[in-house]
Amino acid sequence: MTQTRYAPDRGLTVRMVVTMFLLGLLYVVFVGVLIAMGVQAIVVLVLAGGLLLVQYFFSDRIALFAMHGREVSRQEAPELHGLVDRLSALANSPKPRVAIADTDVPNAFATGRNQKNSVVCVTTGLLRRLDPLELEGVVAHEMSHVAHRDVAVMTIASFLGIVAGLMTRFALYSGLGRDRGNNNGPPIGLIIMLVSIVVYAVSFLLTRALSRYRELSADRAGALLTQRPSALASALVKVTGEMSRIPTRDLREAQPFNAFFFTPALSGRGAGLATLFATHPPLERRLEQLSQIAGQLGRGA
Repeated sequence: MTQTRYAPDRGLTVRMVVTMFLLGLLYVVFVGVLIAMGVQAIVVLVLAGGLLLVQYFFSDRIALFAMHGREVSRQEAPELHGLVDRLSALANSPKPRVAIADTDVPNAFATGRNQKNSVVCVTTGLLRRLDPLELEGVVAHEMSHVAHRDVAVMTIASFLGIVAGLMTRFALYSGLGRDRGNNNGPPIGLIIMLVSIVVYAVSFLLTRALSRYRELSADRAGALLTQRPSALASALVKVTGEMSRIPTRDLREAQPFNAFFFTPALSGRGAGLATLFATHPPLERRLEQLSQIAGQLGRGA
């Protein structure tokens, strides 16, 4: 792995390892249950594995296509390229490709399986609303996701959810696991569907918890790299506030890509169960962390 000057995050590393271990354990139990019930799960596993490989190797192209983003040259966006150049030099990391998505939704994302195959994309809505220091904080945040291999880890972590989701659909629509000739036997298809739903729910909650922490980690790493936590906090407040002015239709179109974004396009309100399903931590939690970092650096938040 290429060494960068982004601050290492042992908490993120531990959470990644624990999450992958728990998902792996869940995967073994899930497959064991399927085999015990006489289900030939090879088709589902092969299909899910193929989807995983496509997502892993082509996540940058898929994300750009889905968000209507396009790579821009230095001549087209000299200031943005200059910003990415400075941050890459500061972080001692390879420069990612630079892209812009033509949408008024103020946001940004980074994707790619590693630092040599990555892209940072900002929207025209974000470029119009942020000043240079705020934009620097957002881009530093996004580039830290690549440095920490977040995209690769989250792609692998989603594998079990894909398998469980496909198995549920197979059980619903193709009669997978139906009792073979024993009408008095247990409803195997129903059991498989219920087990798959439980497995999907557990894997979903585990990956969402990891996603929330990695956003806090990216905030921390970006703020420490630029030494300007207040600029990143200002960007968070500004972007979150501007979201309320975007037409709901546009936000709903962008919502499926929340996990990629700097801030969610649409987020649930309240606490408790709502936070368990969120891809990002609450704004208050992110601002609190940045304020603490500002205090450690001897700067006002």
